[in-house]
Amino acid sequence: MKTKSVKSPSREELKTEYRIYLSRQRGLSESTIYHYCTYADRFLDFRFGEKPDDLSKITGTDLSDFLQYVTGRCQPYRDRSVPSGMRSFFRFLFQNEKIEKNLAVGIPSTARQGARRIPHHLNPDQVEEFLEAARTLVPFNWKLRNYAMVLLMARLGLRSPEVIAIQMDDIDWRNGVIVIRGKGGFHDKAPLLQDIGEAIVDYIQHERQGTSRYLFVAYHPPHKPFNGAQVLNVILKQALGKTNIPRPKAYSVSNILRHSLATNLVQKGASLEEISNTLRHRSRTTTLLYARQDINGLRTIAPSWPLKKGGEL
Repeated sequence: MKTKSVKSPSREELKTEYRIYLSRQRGLSESTIYHYCTYADRFLDFRFGEKPDDLSKITGTDLSDFLQYVTGRCQPYRDRSVPSGMRSFFRFLFQNEKIEKNLAVGIPSTARQGARRIPHHLNPDQVEEFLEAARTLVPFNWKLRNYAMVLLMARLGLRSPEVIAIQMDDIDWRNGVIVIRGKGGFHDKAPLLQDIGEAIVDYIQHERQGTSRYLFVAYHPPHKPFNGAQVLNVILKQALGKTNIPRPKAYSVSNILRHSLATNLVQKGASLEEISNTLRHRSRTTTLLYARQDINGLRTIAPSWPLKKGGEL
């Protein structure tokens, strides 16, 4: 096992520059930046050990050896982010002319089981059944709060962390807009739909207590904001369990309403651009996943089977 080297000033300067790149140009979250910098640090330790870092000496073989060393110690799906982190690091090195060749293009993706699986989703009637279950959920306190949080996920496709991050000042009642504090520190604006506004008002007037500027706060005094999104995951699981909605056994419920919104939009004829804007995707590749939900649309471009004439099976 390689000993951890003492970082040279040049290594620290490189990491600082890399952090700035990840934050300002890529817009990544602090946790992702931390992990990506850790991968870069581990690679440089692996390649150079106690010797000074000489980026010009790095080869594709070095990358291959490192990935085999890291991913070979556990099942591939446990370390999916390592190749992504390494591609990011070497893309940064190439763009900033610290290496002559773009080694990022030669870094393969780690095998992912079920990567092409179509996300599980609910049809519109099931979404409404889900919301009704959340509204009447027991034994949870502050049912109006819980309903408003789940409604935001169903109508706007918010992620759990985005819901609990909403602050009182993020709601523009006059213009009917709400600010969404999304991944990577990005802020987006979404329409404050009528049923969402009514649910939030009911919660504020009849349940909410405390002085926190966060919209959704804990039931028990001193009514602080939530430390994490676990409370929402529990509410979602309890609400789904109260319904008769069929679902896969090994499925995470945290994004089920987000996937359902996107899928139902596709099936209503929404464009991928509209879906991307609604879900606030930073990459069009992410949105393309939902194109496979348009079964009727895919049938129009699928060849007949079995094939006739020259392509007969």
